[in-house]
Amino acid sequence: MKTRATNSGYLIQLDGLRFVAVALVLVDHWLAEFNVVPYGPLGVTLFFVLSGFLITRILMVSREKNIDQEGGMGKYLRKFFIRRTLRIFPIYYLTVAILFALNVPPVRDTIGWCLLYATNIYIAFNQHWMGVIDHFWSLAVEEQFYIFFPFLIFLVPRKWLVTSLVSMVVLSVALRLYFYLAGYEWMVNYVSMPMCLDSFGLGGLMAWLQLRRPELFTKIFINPIWILVGLGAWVLVVVWSKSQVELHNIANDVVDRFVSSVFCAFLIGKAVLGFGGFMKWFLENPVSNYLGKISYGMYLYHNFVYNHFHTQPNHPTLRLLNKFQSWAPELAGTMVFQMIFFFLLTAGLAALSWQFIEKPINNLKDRYAR
Repeated sequence: MKTRATNSGYLIQLDGLRFVAVALVLVDHWLAEFNVVPYGPLGVTLFFVLSGFLITRILMVSREKNIDQEGGMGKYLRKFFIRRTLRIFPIYYLTVAILFALNVPPVRDTIGWCLLYATNIYIAFNQHWMGVIDHFWSLAVEEQFYIFFPFLIFLVPRKWLVTSLVSMVVLSVALRLYFYLAGYEWMVNYVSMPMCLDSFGLGGLMAWLQLRRPELFTKIFINPIWILVGLGAWVLVVVWSKSQVELHNIANDVVDRFVSSVFCAFLIGKAVLGFGGFMKWFLENPVSNYLGKISYGMYLYHNFVYNHFHTQPNHPTLRLLNKFQSWAPELAGTMVFQMIFFFLLTAGLAALSWQFIEKPINNLKDRYAR
């Protein structure tokens, strides 16, 4: 099967998709006053499906190398958890420590939840958001997925893996329907890890197809028409949702994540095989590629640069923005300028974080997790 990959197997266009995912979240959060399209949830779903695909792919290959070796499971788990820890923990816990030291609400009051990657559980149980650290919920979902999924891949017999992944998808949709009909707040469905498993499960099924049925993978994902079909289905769900009297309804509470996951799966599958034309240029462009590499930092930091609901007028970012606008009055109040300003600050922070913290620590993976 032909893929757009480097000699080492790195899938070239997926970093570009990571940039697309984080850009969707930034647009949604920074333009919350005007925006009515759920770009943010779509961006998060793209991250989840990508994670499901890449993590399943890594674990399936690692399982085959270790399954028949003495102590193979321990080696398999040790390698996975060390690599994930080195990639994810350092800047997350550094951010939590800085927020705690600066007494940024509600970090001190919820520090245990933050340290345990359980902010999504806090939100679900209390049925309210957490201010400037709202976005930590998706990082918590990913970490909770990482805890159980390696065991599933290693312990489930090969012949039952597809059934297990399909069951994850079905269970997730069924749980969202149950909690919707039971009258829970919409955020319970949105942030709870089990209710996100259809995204991860679909990504996992893609990985299984690519590794076990490569010809079928190519047959399914080579035709870009399915991306348009998936996009059209997502647009229909959004229109259906907006046509309802209730702001949160069965369309966006139950159906949206599944349909958007299918759309994202077609997008990812085509990127694995390789887009041509403009999309190839965009996804492989050095700028898009680099922004995709630093997308974790961009996601983690963006709410602290600016958040429409929580950033106070005396926030350093807004004071700096006002200073720039005083030097160029014609730009004052211009939405485009403000978005570019916030984006450059966020990307700059993420670039520094990548260069001086994440990349050096990430390079330790090969030393400690071979």
